[in-house]
Amino acid sequence: MTSRATRRRGAELEEAILGAAADELAASGFAGLTMDRVAARAGTNKNAIYRRWPNRLALGVAAYRRLATEVPVPDTGDLREDALELLRGANRHWSSPLGAILRELMAAAGGAAEFAGQVRDGSEAAAPWLTVLGRAVARGEVAPEALHPRVATVAVVLLRNEFVVRGAPTVPDDVLVEIVDEVFLPLVRSRSPR
Repeated sequence: MTSRATRRRGAELEEAILGAAADELAASGFAGLTMDRVAARAGTNKNAIYRRWPNRLALGVAAYRRLATEVPVPDTGDLREDALELLRGANRHWSSPLGAILRELMAAAGGAAEFAGQVRDGSEAAAPWLTVLGRAVARGEVAPEALHPRVATVAVVLLRNEFVVRGAPTVPDDVLVEIVDEVFLPLVRSRSPR
């Protein structure tokens, strides 16, 4: 008697597809990610993929999210040092092979705004920066008015600009220091009650 393989469905199939897509993305980047290769690796068909992700970009974004890891939020006791550590960590990520995939996905999405909407919402991106600012508020380094997502993320947006607009493969540390000292700190310190 021959046993037939059980057909995967639901979360089990989705997990197999997502795992296969993450493996393909890591191996070949977004340019090499195809629905055919993911389907073959996952042991399913393309229709099963398209029912869950409408296109290659959506699948690529989901696979990237699976590969990306959370970084610990620094707590040095000093806003400037915490901001520099966050920015240096972001720079390392954007300079890495996974960062190259991130840049490919952003280009395929048509820009940072379109991509950001698919990868995560603004509150997720702002969370580590708001944590650092919240600690600085508690220490009395800045006023509570500095706790705004747009203010909090200005440094990382400027860093992203270096990669996306200027095409930098990595950003020198002196530029990171300049972003923190000349833009981020003056901005958060100026947000005091009037």
